[in-house]
Amino acid sequence: MAAIKAMLFDLDGTLIDSAPAMVTSLNHVRGEAGLHPLPVDEVGHAVTRGAPGLLTVGMPKTDGETFESWRCALLDHYARSGFPLTRFYDGISELLEALEARGLPWGIVTNKIESLTHPFIRARGLGGRVSAVVCGDTLPVSKPHPEPVWLACEQLGCKPGEVLFVGDDQRDLEAGEAAGTQLAAVHYGYGSRGLNGPLLERSFAVHHPSDLHRLLT
Repeated sequence: MAAIKAMLFDLDGTLIDSAPAMVTSLNHVRGEAGLHPLPVDEVGHAVTRGAPGLLTVGMPKTDGETFESWRCALLDHYARSGFPLTRFYDGISELLEALEARGLPWGIVTNKIESLTHPFIRARGLGGRVSAVVCGDTLPVSKPHPEPVWLACEQLGCKPGEVLFVGDDQRDLEAGEAAGTQLAAVHYGYGSRGLNGPLLERSFAVHHPSDLHRLLT
C-alpha cells in the first residue's frame, strides 16, 4: 500500500452508527400507518441504502405516491429528532484525532443529502476539522460514481492515489476504485454483508477503526 496523505470516509455505517435513529424514524412512520415497531437488529442493515432502502424492508408494498409520502415523513422525523440517537463508532474519535495530530486531512463522501449531513457535522463540532464534504445531492451523481470522490480529493488537495477511501458498502469500494483511490473495507458497518468480489480482496480490511492506525505515517 502506497503512503497515505489523506483519508476519505463514508458516513453512515463507517463513521457513525445512525441505525437506532433511522429505525426510530421508520417506526414513527409505521406507527402513523397503524403498524407495530420493528427492532434495529431486524432492519438496521438497510440503513446503508438510506430512507428508500429502509422503507423497502420496513414497510408494506405500496404505490409510488404513498411511498414518497413515507420517505418525506421519515426524513422529517429524522431531521427533527435523529441526531441525539446517532453516535460515532467506538474508536472513530481517536482515529480522527490521530489523523489531525499527523497533519493528515480527512473528509466525508456520503450519499446522505446535504440538509441532513451538514447539520450533523455542525452539531458534533466537526465543521472546523473536516477538510472535504461531498453529499448525495452535492453533484448530479452519487456513489458508486467516482465524481464525488474526485471532488473530495480536490477539496483535500490530494491526488486520488494518495487518498484512502474507507467505506462499509460495495458502492464505496466501486466509487473509490473508479476514482483511483486506495481502498479500505469496513466490516463492522451495515453494508458489510454485501461486500464481495475482487474489490474486497484489493481493500485493506477494517474490523475496528483502530486497524487504520497501522496505516498512518
